Order: sequence, then structure tokens, then C-alpha cells
Amino acid sequence: MIIPPQSLSADALQGLIEEFITREGTDYGWDEVPLATKVEQVQRQIKKGDVVIVFDSASETVSLLTRRDAQSLSDDA
Repeated sequence: MIIPPQSLSADALQGLIEEFITREGTDYGWDEVPLATKVEQVQRQIKKGDVVIVFDSASETVSLLTRRDAQSLSDDA
């Protein structure tokens, strides 16, 4: 299920973005990019609709996915 970003508080959205960015295995290449910069990049992608917030009721987890990946999951269901 796709969750509209405006349904989350600013703090909850910030926490979700930061958790997503700092997940083990996330790779941003050779250059170090400050957390604040990464957060701004993801916020822009969410605002544009390129990245969506997804709730998985089976695992009761929330994550960020590209819109294409989220639609692919919906098509497979």
C-alpha cells in the first residue's frame, strides 16, 4: 500500500528517510555525501513522485521504493 507523504508528520518522514539512507548496504559511491544532502535528495524524489512510501501489511514495515518498483509489486499481487 502506498502511503501519501503528507499523511506522516515531518518528524516521522525525516526519520523514515534517515533510516532508509543509513541502512546497511546502501551505497553512494566513492565520494562521501553528508547525511543532510542525502535527505534533501530523497525528499526531492518523494516530492516529485519518483520515490514512494510503502507499507507492507504482511511484515508491518514501512519502506521507500521507486514508483516503478512499487507498481511492479502491486502488479505481482
